Amino acid sequence: MEETTELGGMSYNTSAELLLLGLFAGMVICLVIGQRLGRRDKVETADSTLLRLTAVEAAIFGLMGLMVAFTFSGAADRYEFRRQLVVQEANSIGTSYRSLDLLPPSRQPALREQYRRYVEVRLDAYRTLSAGDASHAKFVLATAIQRDIWTGTVAALGEVVPEVMDIVLPPLNQMIEVTTTRAVAGLTHTPKLIMIMLLVLSLVCSLLAGYVLAGSQTRQVGLHLVAFALVMTATIYVIVDLDYPRFGIIRVDFADKALEDLVTRIK
Repeated sequence: MEETTELGGMSYNTSAELLLLGLFAGMVICLVIGQRLGRRDKVETADSTLLRLTAVEAAIFGLMGLMVAFTFSGAADRYEFRRQLVVQEANSIGTSYRSLDLLPPSRQPALREQYRRYVEVRLDAYRTLSAGDASHAKFVLATAIQRDIWTGTVAALGEVVPEVMDIVLPPLNQMIEVTTTRAVAGLTHTPKLIMIMLLVLSLVCSLLAGYVLAGSQTRQVGLHLVAFALVMTATIYVIVDLDYPRFGIIRVDFADKALEDLVTRIK
């Protein structure tokens, strides 16, 4: 199991660009429509009606703010969790590797070489996630090496005292389990229904913002409209980018330094 973009088979960059352009264009269109509706209704709408409409607008904008805060917080938490998992994997592999000192000397060289290959393949798999099939093949290879390490370790434990098993197996189990945790974390993103609702709310708020600004006498109304669309689009993009830290501008690759340092130490 490996991390995926879940973006319909297109590359992340292409999908992100389409999202940005489509959302920005949609918001600008809604802003213009809202402005025209506001100008048309300006004379016909009574003050009491305007007050009621303002209350509705405030509620919708409040909901929009809540949705943005909720999705941003969730994406940021998942980003941090993924970063921590990289460090956790490096620590678990390092601990398991050091426990090889307790095994028979004749068994150690082959296992140490398997550990080295395992870390290198895991690193390559995450570095080539955008390559699709190539990354999947590396994940499969890493799983095969993982099985070989388990088999070789269990065989070596048959040649030592039973107490050694309680020292060697727990870190090895943790090394294996963290790969599943990382795989599931890589597949966990903001639910699609929430993202769709956020996009719809963005368009609705754009319509209302255009309606409200229709009564403004300033010459800079156009600037306000564009700024609103631009800021909202950028905010939603950041949320999406945080959810896919192996593909966009906001990256978690720097955490791989822990695994790179581990490879250097075990060579």
